[in-house]
Amino acid sequence: MNWIQLCLTIGRAYAEDFESLLFENQALSITFQDAENQQILEPGVGETPLWDKVLIIALYEGTVDSKSIQLSLEENSIWQQVTTSRWEALEDKEWIRAWMDDYHPMKFGERLWICPSTEKPPEPDAINIFLDPGLAFGTGTHPTTALCLEWLDKNITEGQQLIDYGCGSGILAVAALKLGAKSVLAIDYDPQALIATRENAERNDIEESRLEIVSPNDAKSFEADGIIANILAETLRDLVDSLASQVKKGGWLTLSGILVHQAESLIDLYSQWFNMNEPVILGEWVLLSGIKK
Repeated sequence: MNWIQLCLTIGRAYAEDFESLLFENQALSITFQDAENQQILEPGVGETPLWDKVLIIALYEGTVDSKSIQLSLEENSIWQQVTTSRWEALEDKEWIRAWMDDYHPMKFGERLWICPSTEKPPEPDAINIFLDPGLAFGTGTHPTTALCLEWLDKNITEGQQLIDYGCGSGILAVAALKLGAKSVLAIDYDPQALIATRENAERNDIEESRLEIVSPNDAKSFEADGIIANILAETLRDLVDSLASQVKKGGWLTLSGILVHQAESLIDLYSQWFNMNEPVILGEWVLLSGIKK
């Protein structure tokens, strides 16, 4: 199938409204990018920070009437805020397949493999998770995900009820369940992450009753046997009270998405509630874990 895309720049204050307008005019997906090489620091919980000038890329099927869409957009007053715009044809290419050419089975710990669905697992009798690339974070290739998978392989025991905060692709929730956890509550602000988690759970034959997938606002409150959160350090600071309150006494906490220089302050913060273990370091990234006092 052929595709076309509309690329335009607009001020931050109008980006989300224009996104809605594009979806109303047949856009299949929307991407926000930095239009001026502006650095954004870590967001707070639930925030979606944007640059002052945003490049919006809207994807369309190649058969749409781009002139008609252009006229419809220009009729809306918000079009006056657009500073540049252009339509582009995209080469008909299997983008995901091209990406997967460099995506191969990976082993984590003693038991766990992450495999593309198109390849046979190297160890058929191991615990194999089939995962394909998607829009949500987490395929095992990033050091923070790798750290979490190796930790789960060593520490999950059967019957545990867990929380995966910031579930992304669902890779950690699925791994925990495959390794023997009784149930997992998977939480993420991003609707795409919730969809990806459900799809990857189904791909790996996870029973629906064992995996609840929700946004933070819909998450039930209970004391879990353990929580894993592979998210940004600043968000982990903001969530300290919430995460600590959801782990039962003697339960465990595992945190990643943390750079080496951020680890010490997080250890101090979480030590109020947890006996923290020595950090595990992979390159510039750190995994922290502890047991609830």
